[in-house]
Amino acid sequence: MTRTTVVRAVLAALVLLASVVIALTQSPRLGLDLQGGTRMVLQARDSASAEADADTTDRTIEVLRHRIDALGVSEPTLTRSGENRIVVELPDVQDPRKASEVLGRTAQLSFHAVEEPAPERGEGQRVLPDEQGRPVRLGAAELSGAGVEDAVAAFDAQQGTGWHVALDFHRDAARDWARLTGQAACHPAQDDRRRVAIVLDDKVISSPQVDPSVGCRSGIASGSTRITGAFGATEAKELALLIKGGALPVPVDTMEQRTVGPTLGTEAISAGARAAAIGAALTALFITFVYRLFGALAAIALAAYGVISYAALVVLGVTLTLPGLAGFVLAIGMAVDADVLAFERAREEYANGARRSLRSAVTAGFRNAWSAVADSNATTLLAAGLLFLLGSGPVKGFGITLAIGVVVSMFSALVIARALTDVAARIRFVSDYRNVNGVGRPGRVRTFLIRRRPRLLRAPRRWLAVSAALVAVAVLGIVVRGVNLGVEFTGGRLVEYATARPVDVGTARDAIADAGFAHAEVTTADGRDISVRGDIDHDGVVAIGGALAEHGGGETTKVRDELIGPSLGDELRRNALIALAVAVAAQLVYLAARFRWTFAVGCVGALVHDVIIVIGAFAWLGRPVDGIFLAALLTVIGYSVNDSVVVFDRIRELRRKGRGAALPALANTAVLQTVPRTVNTGMGALFILGALAVLGRDSLGGFALALLIGIFVGTYSSVLTAVPAALVLEGRWAAPTAAADRRSRPASRRRDPSDNGARV
Repeated sequence: MTRTTVVRAVLAALVLLASVVIALTQSPRLGLDLQGGTRMVLQARDSASAEADADTTDRTIEVLRHRIDALGVSEPTLTRSGENRIVVELPDVQDPRKASEVLGRTAQLSFHAVEEPAPERGEGQRVLPDEQGRPVRLGAAELSGAGVEDAVAAFDAQQGTGWHVALDFHRDAARDWARLTGQAACHPAQDDRRRVAIVLDDKVISSPQVDPSVGCRSGIASGSTRITGAFGATEAKELALLIKGGALPVPVDTMEQRTVGPTLGTEAISAGARAAAIGAALTALFITFVYRLFGALAAIALAAYGVISYAALVVLGVTLTLPGLAGFVLAIGMAVDADVLAFERAREEYANGARRSLRSAVTAGFRNAWSAVADSNATTLLAAGLLFLLGSGPVKGFGITLAIGVVVSMFSALVIARALTDVAARIRFVSDYRNVNGVGRPGRVRTFLIRRRPRLLRAPRRWLAVSAALVAVAVLGIVVRGVNLGVEFTGGRLVEYATARPVDVGTARDAIADAGFAHAEVTTADGRDISVRGDIDHDGVVAIGGALAEHGGGETTKVRDELIGPSLGDELRRNALIALAVAVAAQLVYLAARFRWTFAVGCVGALVHDVIIVIGAFAWLGRPVDGIFLAALLTVIGYSVNDSVVVFDRIRELRRKGRGAALPALANTAVLQTVPRTVNTGMGALFILGALAVLGRDSLGGFALALLIGIFVGTYSSVLTAVPAALVLEGRWAAPTAAADRRSRPASRRRDPSDNGARV
């Protein structure tokens, strides 16, 4: 056993052991869409006295943090996003109405002298109704809520005054309070001017008279007072919370609000776990059937991949969101790609070298597959990086999960699987029996292609015509049916209810119309999950739930509540288009640097073809296009380019070996040689996505459907769109060989395998 094999085996064992320990002792951090709770995005705006910059936004966060702590929310998270946005995550908060009221109120508390009524109002004075509704004339504010040191709601059972709020002032504010109450004490009892008005957000919440025991000009020197009134326990506690929290430095507006019930997250985790188990088991059985012993070893490496990926998520503190969960499950199916590439190359080496040993064939297979593995995974990492940089909320989590999956999959294939196959290849029984090792036989797909040797690229323009026709059908769907943009791209509110018994969509529409929302868009999949979309306020959410309860068995649960402001919807829609444009441009630049510009244009043309067809398919199906769909679409881009890169990498390799051969013949040979890998890798992803589509709810199901369409279309376009386009471009503008080709040029020229009848 070589030193390199020993190093791989030891490294694989250490990483796997550490990952198992982490997986058994730690739990991942779940996003609110999986554990349940409310996520809000607030935007600070300029006021007359302050600019909403990073400094004032940070101070606003501290005020909000005090308010949330007083609400008793467990493990809240507040972070600044950009200059003036605040992301608030409140686990287990299912009714965001109260939280929104507390967080959004500016709580401008001020203390005023009550003036003698006069026909004209002086500067700085105003007239407001007191707590009994009688108008009172107020003087200028003597002190603000910033002077309040503490505020506590208490119940006075001895004096029978009920609930009140006790205030303690800071030192300077205590002097102002003494002066204000001392001036009021100079007026006789029953005179309105003996009162002090306490105003919160332009509303007089209390205007008590100064106690007769307080002397004129001396005032209440203790720095403490009480706010009394017709308070209940809830009102007193909320008032104390607002006063103690202080005034926000700048006003804030709610840009986005998402509430997910705990049952929805539990079902999503359960569905994701079942899909991962079923899909991984089917993938393991499939690669074991195709590659026999080596396939079984790859299945072991696949299991190790799952454990290591999970441990990486935990160690890095990545928040696992619903799209991230779907990405984690999807990556399991795609993790076998590097193994499949290496095994297919080993089959070629074993078949083309009569005296080559199994060990040398496997070594050559992994070595020759490295270029395609590196380029294809680099394109997927590009897509993941764009998701993280340009996405928002859960989509960022998907980008991180996808990136971790790509890196760990390469480690799984190139270290763990490589170490296992190196050891197995040294066993004489494994090397002697071709039906055992899995690479000694060419495989059924490869055998069929060897026997038939179809000329797929004989007429490349015909395939481009077929692709153009598919694009035309997709564009027709976009024009005729329109794209059903999700609420996060259009703004508005989307609420999903679960009823105890099925309610048909017509009955649900009538009930919601009777509740005052006749223009709301109502959809349902199975009669029990009813989605309502429109201009709905907090009270409307409650009213619609009550209306559906009358027809749904008396028990209606709100499982999801999403509110997106119109300006944020415009921004997210713009960012989505920017993300797609940047993804296309980044892939074009990378491929042009790694290959020929004609190959790059053909590859990018194929991925644009895939994007349009996936969007068109969703338009024809009437499925919503939302942030999770965007994550799926960028993943399709990575997958499509991945497949195209494998084909073009093989063309580049064949062209180095036989530079006198015609490019169409080389391209046809490259396609035939890479079809087995494309089929086998695609099957692994299809098992996973099929399980997600069947077991997942609407969000996971839509994600899986978009990727299923994308994989089918991407597999087709990587062979029959990208390559024909490159051939047509080469026919008109023959591109110079890329620098990478020139650096890798062998000293001696060899004939192209397609010219001497060599097997594929």
